[in-house]
Amino acid sequence: MSIRNDIITRLTAEFTPTLLEVIDESNYHRGHATNPGGGETHFKVIIASPLFRDRSLVEQHRMVYAALREPLSRGVHALALDTRVE
Repeated sequence: MSIRNDIITRLTAEFTPTLLEVIDESNYHRGHATNPGGGETHFKVIIASPLFRDRSLVEQHRMVYAALREPLSRGVHALALDTRVE
């Protein structure tokens, strides 16, 4: 399974999001030392979930990072998060 698909699967299972976009931005970093050209190294995640209600932005981001611990360990260099309460 691709890292992007794994991220989508895990976030969907963990947060039942009302909005979820996972964008592979690796092409913007092609040629950098952290992106040898294979892709799936830089992602942007936009996620809205009712589970973020009454949580600080830092707590929301920690929740996402915890859910993605395994896929992030497989060569992801950067993860940009945009978390929203729905």
